[in-house]
Formats: sequence, structure tokens, C-alpha cells
Amino acid sequence: MGTSSQRIANDKGRKAQFKSFNTVSRTIQQHYRTILNYFERRSTNAAAESFNAKIKAFRSQFRGVKNVSFFLYKLSKIYA
Repeated sequence: MGTSSQRIANDKGRKAQFKSFNTVSRTIQQHYRTILNYFERRSTNAAAESFNAKIKAFRSQFRGVKNVSFFLYKLSKIYA
């Protein structure tokens, strides 16, 4: 058996690990459909993420959009 300070440190460590486990558990519970979809169909949202990155890069080139319809038109012509 250790000193009381060692026991306190061990208790804090166990509690911290338990909080981490709860965080991971909640994440899995919230996203279980997406996780299962990956294993069943091997599909991810990588294409959507890539397209989102392209939109952000395109938007940053123009430093703000004043004419939304023109922005959407240019976006559709470049990435469609």
C-alpha cells in the first residue's frame, strides 16, 4: 500500500481515464450509424469534405462574396 498522496494520485488517474472512456463511449453512441455504414459499405464522407475544402479555397480567393448568384455560377462551372 502506498502513501495517502499516492492513493489520491491513483484515484485521480482512474477518474481521468474513466472520463476519457465516457467521452469515447458517447462519441461512438452518437455516430454509430456512420461507423457501421463504413464497415458495411466502405463509404465515407471524404468526397464531401474534399468539395467543402475546394469551396473554402475558392471563396478565399475572392475575399468575400458580394454577388451570391455569380459566386454559385462560377462555383458550378469550375467544380461541376
